[in-house]
Amino acid sequence: MALPRGGEKSTELLNAQAHVWNHVFNFINSMTLKCAVQLAILDIIHKHGKPMTLAELVEALPMNKTKAQFVPCLMCILIHLGFFMKAKISKGEEETGYWITPASRLLLKDESLSVAPFLLAMLNPVLTEPRHHLSAWFKNENSTPFDTTHRRMLWEHAGQEPRLNFYIYKYDLFST
Repeated sequence: MALPRGGEKSTELLNAQAHVWNHVFNFINSMTLKCAVQLAILDIIHKHGKPMTLAELVEALPMNKTKAQFVPCLMCILIHLGFFMKAKISKGEEETGYWITPASRLLLKDESLSVAPFLLAMLNPVLTEPRHHLSAWFKNENSTPFDTTHRRMLWEHAGQEPRLNFYIYKYDLFST
């Protein structure tokens, strides 16, 4: 698509393109947060008790250390999303580290109000895959996108998956 002539039209088109791209790539936010919970990044930093340097974090993470070069990118996204912040390691020092935010406290494993299990349940491929089949569902006779994808209803699937069943009833996913 060619940019229209004139500054105002160009700006409008650029803003529209940015809007579309934000929606296309928005899944990255959820998947990055899921990764942080699965790697226990929030819990590791919280248990450290003070801001944690990149080197300390990489050392503490249960990961293949050859992938350490990708941790700064992961943390950058999580900072942008408001789940971590950069903070000085100690007074008078220039070195900064990662620290948790109020939002990240809701994802700590040992917090009584933790929503980490809910996050993991909602981002489980069993529940996200039906969203890839919405257009097929609109065209067929199935009652739900889940049925279109898995050829059975959610509660039938949950009967075979104890962990999913637990989340469905714990978070009352069938309530209206």
